[in-house]
Parts: sequence; structure tokens; C-alpha cells
Amino acid sequence: MKKLLVLAFLSANLFAQAGLAQAAPTRTYQVTGPVLELRDDAIVVQKGKEKWEISRAADTKIKGDLKVGAKVTIEYRMSAATIEAKSEAKDDAKAKK
Repeated sequence: MKKLLVLAFLSANLFAQAGLAQAAPTRTYQVTGPVLELRDDAIVVQKGKEKWEISRAADTKIKGDLKVGAKVTIEYRMSAATIEAKSEAKDDAKAKK
């Protein structure tokens, strides 16, 4: 009976740890600057000499009066839209010989 109880505890612990590992939050970043342009789907912010265009959705949380010229801080996440893996040319050349 003790072995069964220990096995059940270890299994539950293992599943709990696996769930925590998968639920790790995506890293967030920030950009601060004046708003240059506002659209329903994006916001453009000046950061130094660069213009940053960041997409936004209808459910994006907005605090304060968002308008062109206002200084804002945007918290965003990066995610890949597509990934294409390419083999190296050296490896291909060796395989043909």
C-alpha cells in the first residue's frame, strides 16, 4: 500500500512539474516614446531616430488618453510568424561529391 501511495505521489508531482514548465510566460519588452501614428491595428512610436511600428488588437489594454503626440510606454512580446530552416551550402556541396 505504501509503494502505491508513493508511486501516486511521484506521478502527481511529475505531472505538476511538467505543467509548470509548459506554462512559462513569454518574455516582455518595453518601448517608450511619443506616438507618431495611431491605427486600429497598430501604433507607431518614435524611439530615438527609429520609428517602431507595433501591432495591436481590439483587446489591447489602454490606460490614459491615447493620441498622436502623447508619450507612451508599450509593453510587447515577440513571437515568430514563420520559421524556415535552411541547410548550409557547405554541407550540400560535400554531399554531392
